[in-house]
Amino acid sequence: MVPVNRIVLASQSPRRKQLLEWAEIPFDVIVHTTDESYPEGMPVEEVPVHIARNKALAVMNGEQFKRFEEPSVTVLAADTVVVLNNTIIGKPFNRNEAIQVLQQLSGQQHLVITGVVMRNAEHETAFSDITKVWFHPLTDDQIAFYVDKYQPFDKAGAYAIQEWIGVTGIKSIEGDFYNVMGLPVSRVVQALRNNSW
Repeated sequence: MVPVNRIVLASQSPRRKQLLEWAEIPFDVIVHTTDESYPEGMPVEEVPVHIARNKALAVMNGEQFKRFEEPSVTVLAADTVVVLNNTIIGKPFNRNEAIQVLQQLSGQQHLVITGVVMRNAEHETAFSDITKVWFHPLTDDQIAFYVDKYQPFDKAGAYAIQEWIGVTGIKSIEGDFYNVMGLPVSRVVQALRNNSW
């Protein structure tokens, strides 16, 4: 168990919810629609932290959050990006884009960067975590099967590591597996332990 004050997860991601549940961290969920744009020229490793901070601030400034009267209530926000050749690959809008993204990742190494921001009324902790991922070469049939069955349109890089394509298509990873799922949960736990939240 992690001795922490009340946590509000600023995300509707079922994967982030699941990871916090696995870590046995109790939490509430509040989500506000947030602009996910970022300044031109911002280094790629800073982008997910920038977006996560905006998510946290949007929740803290919202009406739902105001029902928590304790200043120690901590908002946990995260954002994950996939980077190939120093270019951020966004979430695909449709089947064709998902197929194109996976064709780009096929046989290549890419980075998965998750930015994490934890804020309460007194202070903020922010960091990013990077995992290197290598895909085996993927056939067009494999890609089409995955996209049609799993419809990964809400996922950075058009895939989820815990689904079929991760199980069969990923050659190796270097770094935190759970970071690729959307939250470097062990690092979050350490931050919660090490800070006087």
